[in-house]
Amino acid sequence: MDGLINVLSGFLRTNNNIIYNDCPNVELNHDLQVTLNNNNINNSSINNNNNNNNNNNTPERGNEFDPPIWHCMIAGLVGGAIGDSSMHSLDTVKTRQQAAPNILKYKNTIAAYRTIFVEEGLCRGLYGGYGAAMLGSVPSGMIFFGTYEYLKRKMINEWQIDETATHLVAGFMGDLATSFIYVPSEVLKTRLQLQGRHDNPFFKSGYNYKGLVDAMGVIGKNEGFRTFFYGYKATLCRDLPFSALQFAFYEKFRQVAFDLEGRHKNELSLVSEILTGAAAGGIAGVITTPLDVFKTRLQTQNPASARAAAGTPSIDFKGASIFTSKSATNNIKTTQAIRQYTIPTTARPAILNTSSVMKGLYIVYRTEGVVGLFSGVQPRFVWTSIQSSIMLLLYQEALKELKRM
Repeated sequence: MDGLINVLSGFLRTNNNIIYNDCPNVELNHDLQVTLNNNNINNSSINNNNNNNNNNNTPERGNEFDPPIWHCMIAGLVGGAIGDSSMHSLDTVKTRQQAAPNILKYKNTIAAYRTIFVEEGLCRGLYGGYGAAMLGSVPSGMIFFGTYEYLKRKMINEWQIDETATHLVAGFMGDLATSFIYVPSEVLKTRLQLQGRHDNPFFKSGYNYKGLVDAMGVIGKNEGFRTFFYGYKATLCRDLPFSALQFAFYEKFRQVAFDLEGRHKNELSLVSEILTGAAAGGIAGVITTPLDVFKTRLQTQNPASARAAAGTPSIDFKGASIFTSKSATNNIKTTQAIRQYTIPTTARPAILNTSSVMKGLYIVYRTEGVVGLFSGVQPRFVWTSIQSSIMLLLYQEALKELKRM
């Protein structure tokens, strides 16, 4: 058996040699086939490499032309400062309407705008509190957009979180990161806007600061450092949901605009840039108007208002009628009780004796109705629409310019 196997093996080797010797083309074809196979393998490798390169160059979700974070911060500074500057006068009108809803000359937005300009002028009237606004707007714009872009990339690219949820959370956290700066500036701004010019003969707000520096000194000396953070919780309750909604709407509207225009991801038309920013800010502004009313009232009402309410008929949060006395012996205890539990029924605007957002909104609703909750909604809608449009348009344009540098 072994011998038969050896004979067959020798025959096959000899036969193969004969075939290859008599038919050299077979050997050539064999070599050609090997060469072609190698070429196919190389071409396949090249194609795979090209595909990998294309995949690497293709932006991931939320990673469309990601500029450096510092570009976002500079662009945020430019957009935020110019956007706030352009709409500050309308914000002053909104503040007067919300903090003094009983003043007839401020009821109508256009009439109020004209009245403040004629009576108090541009700089100390319509642009009262502008310095305080910029004191908060410039650093806040940088911090907000830096935080927003960082979290957005982290959550979408690395954590694979849903885009809408990411935009809500990133906008929320971006605003929270800036709150320690803009809340004190907001207190100063709203008081100076409400006051108007120094020694204002046309409107008595209860404040009479000579300017920004004087306001800082008087508040710090007479009311304490904590006053600069008065209404901190109310401000957060307004601004955090506003920013979250604004940027969730903005990112969604931009996606729709890109789909409608069929453009590249950083080449949205000017009209679409303007409309997406305006729609996002306007809708978010209207939704959060009651929170803005509460925040403005809390930060601008005179501290003596609660004490002045003592001795007036009031209702508690359950609707039961009570009466508070103003005797010298229990004046302190009575004032504390008023702040926590009672609503003066004769107050217009409502005196907010509580720092609770829900209780504060309830006070406004019980004393002024739904109209009170949405006082100043028209100028707020216009202000948030235009300010958001300008800010986000300039933000995108600034990013493009920084990329070209």
